[in-house]
Amino acid sequence: MHEATLGQPLEGIKVLDLSRLLPGPFCTLLLADMGADVLKIEDPSGGDYARYYPPFVDEMGVFFASINRNKRSLTLNLKDARGVEVLERLVLEADVVIESFRPGVMERLGVGHERLRALNPRLIFCAISGYGADGPLSLRAGHDLNFLARSGVLEQTGLPGAKPVVPGFQLADLAGGALYAGLGIVSALFRRERSGQGCFLDISMTDGALSFHLPLQATLAAGEQAGRGQGMLTGGVASYGVYACADGGYLAVGALEPKFWIGFVTAIGAPELAGDGLMTGELGETTRTQVANILKQRDRDAWMEIFASLDLCIEPVLSPAEAFEDELFRARKSFFELCGVRHMRTPLTPHAMEHRRPPLLGEHTHEVLETLGFDAPAIGQLRAEGVV
Repeated sequence: MHEATLGQPLEGIKVLDLSRLLPGPFCTLLLADMGADVLKIEDPSGGDYARYYPPFVDEMGVFFASINRNKRSLTLNLKDARGVEVLERLVLEADVVIESFRPGVMERLGVGHERLRALNPRLIFCAISGYGADGPLSLRAGHDLNFLARSGVLEQTGLPGAKPVVPGFQLADLAGGALYAGLGIVSALFRRERSGQGCFLDISMTDGALSFHLPLQATLAAGEQAGRGQGMLTGGVASYGVYACADGGYLAVGALEPKFWIGFVTAIGAPELAGDGLMTGELGETTRTQVANILKQRDRDAWMEIFASLDLCIEPVLSPAEAFEDELFRARKSFFELCGVRHMRTPLTPHAMEHRRPPLLGEHTHEVLETLGFDAPAIGQLRAEGVV
């Protein structure tokens, strides 16, 4: 998003974020980067656990800092009736509440979606959970790996005959949870402009992961089988896979279309393979072996120099450290400095946006309570009694 002159799309939207760790905070990072006023509501006894994940810069965990910029922080004890009252007063003016507790926790605290939406019918209440607000597993504990396993996604990762591979990032948390939550919230805000009503969003990270199977489910419904690493897009053909090079680096070859495959095998000196890119079975394996043996003869970057002037679907497999310094992301201005720490821009963030550092625990408690009408002695009493 480059049209900074148009203003931030979510400017004026007030979000109360009761979530912790990764899925919820990543979702509210996206909202904050688009201009929403995100207020983290944290337990006074320690707040978001992610604050304490090492390594640290200036006594703040960098993991926490990376996904909590542009937000404010209010400490609030929701096990105290006075804390609940403060939250209810905030809800009267809020647009969105997002939480990631197990189903039923907010209800036991007296601040479930039905209660809060009764106070503010325009409120959008988004609950992110592992297995959904209802169903036989709604109260089950889990992490990203568990959600991927239950949804069938994990079984499809890896090579034939080998065990499933743990993905390199939290696929269900981020794509299945945070992104669906963000899309749901923005869609609900748009619908509210016409209906005047808020809604309850039940975001299951396992449901989200399951949805990644849409093309595969169609294949299965047609009576075809899909073994691990045997599909056209999962490593089952020579023209779509990862190959090792002489220096231990790797190349990602995505030459599915004939023109790309022909260009590739011609460039590596094996034009006789021009018709074998999509072959499976014994011939496909033979083709893969031939390509692998050729690519092992040069270093990764040497191959990339050969491919540089050609129209091919081939990229070097970069480490994160290499990617962070890559010319593509430098040109795209994908990173920026904030308080001496390098941060990654989310794709929808205007380049001209002025970012705010991540908040200290409860940093904005006093100013938030003042806006609700509490005077200094009342705020001091709430602090002394552990309510904030």
